[in-house]
Amino acid sequence: MRKEHILVIRFSALGDVAMAVPVVWTLAHQYPDVRITVLSRGFARVLFEDLAPNISFMEADLKREYHGVKGLNALYRRLTAKQFTKVADLHNVLRSEYLRVRFNLGRYRVEHIDKHRKQRRRLISYKNKVKEPLPSSFENYAEVFARLGYPVDVHQFRSIFPEEGGDLSLLPAIFGPKKSEEQWIGIAPFAAHKGKIYPPQLMEQVITQLIQKYPKARIFLFGKGDQEDQYFQQWCSQYPSCVNASEHCENMYQELIVMSHLDVMVSMDSANMHLASLTGTPVVSIWGATHPMAGFFGFNQSKDNAIQLNLECRPCSIFGNKPCQRGDYACLQNIPPERIVERITSIINN
Repeated sequence: MRKEHILVIRFSALGDVAMAVPVVWTLAHQYPDVRITVLSRGFARVLFEDLAPNISFMEADLKREYHGVKGLNALYRRLTAKQFTKVADLHNVLRSEYLRVRFNLGRYRVEHIDKHRKQRRRLISYKNKVKEPLPSSFENYAEVFARLGYPVDVHQFRSIFPEEGGDLSLLPAIFGPKKSEEQWIGIAPFAAHKGKIYPPQLMEQVITQLIQKYPKARIFLFGKGDQEDQYFQQWCSQYPSCVNASEHCENMYQELIVMSHLDVMVSMDSANMHLASLTGTPVVSIWGATHPMAGFFGFNQSKDNAIQLNLECRPCSIFGNKPCQRGDYACLQNIPPERIVERITSIINN
């Protein structure tokens, strides 16, 4: 009898891929005799490659090597050579749908994620908003495996690292060991869209208040991009407590090691919220246009640590990519820095 071999498809953004980790980890540990291959973009390799002995990773360059229908046909031929027995599409977009059609024609057992698009539209509707929580991405992913015959209890997952965290000796010297009197606080202040970004001038007030409250704290800044370059350089030169972690880390794995030793991470509704969650670190998340109800809250995070305002217009977007209906982004502008610092303090003190 042929050994079960599941193909897991999840392309897309880093945060979405990161949310698959707890589910795939649980699948691998509950069913150690089942082989699992995760098909994703190259950046995701670090998240899955050493996750469990029965998990392997396969990279798909959809922009060049497997671009267009011709490329997807070549990818399908490569996949069939792996002799999969079942296919779990955790993405459900045109590319993965095309691959599903090919696998279905080949009489493979195939299941795909339900994105609850109708409920999403109701949640962000301007006039007829229905504020009801949607299933989380973790629940949606787990449902796919249940339909394939592998129900999973995703709550078993705690961290990609051992309880003591990642190996700090693998980091550049600037990080050094964590001293007993220090507090390590992570801040990832930016996101892909304006509707998810707490105003930088307010975030700077958070930083100054934290320095006053914790003079021995080290504040590690995470994120790469034009805005990060501008503000991180300014903050690091002005506040010696600040370190641009993403600049000094050589890869994402090193960033994850740093996150695993943080007392708390401050993040927008962004990939860094999900990456920190994979290391078991508590996250104070700041929400504007989006909302935890949409199902993208960090794994095993406390709802008490979600900072948000109760406005009638919220949420107005699932991904934060729509312009503000009011025009003032009050959902973010009106969050006082003191509220964020208070929540951080509560976590550190406990």
